[in-house]
Amino acid sequence: MAEQFAVVIMGSDSDLPLVKNTLDVLKGFDIKYEVRVASAHRTPDVVANYVTDAEQRGAAVFICAAGLAAHLAGAVAARTTRPVIGIPVDGGPLNGVDALYSTVMMPGGIPVATVAVGKAGAKNAGYLAAQIMAIADKALDEKVKANRAAASQEVMAKDRALQEKLKEL
Repeated sequence: MAEQFAVVIMGSDSDLPLVKNTLDVLKGFDIKYEVRVASAHRTPDVVANYVTDAEQRGAAVFICAAGLAAHLAGAVAARTTRPVIGIPVDGGPLNGVDALYSTVMMPGGIPVATVAVGKAGAKNAGYLAAQIMAIADKALDEKVKANRAAASQEVMAKDRALQEKLKEL
């Protein structure tokens, strides 16, 4: 069996600064990934062929970032039974609300896991991909659990520091 990896598809190269947040999370978990630019509307055949090829090569999860009409995640989900995560890009005249609706409103039977609009969503797409892939990878599962524990410890340390500052007031 080929080594599993994540696929990240952006609707535009202008989405890269946002998607970098996803890539940083994937890198932090040592998850291999591929990144492509493809359009659900301008290059539908490229999207379809790439998804089929990536799935055959071991893609475990697809992450799609798109703004405005944001049909990319849905177009990918229509071509695979692998999990698809949609990142609504925050831009355009509606600041990503249109992208959110376009990404989340999928017909029954063709799911897209949709994360928050913008940077938080881009990070969460990476974390969700890691959690999905960790189901079949014990070492990755341990990394995800350790990351969650470290985040918890960080919050508790901040609270302790706050409590000390409050004593000085």
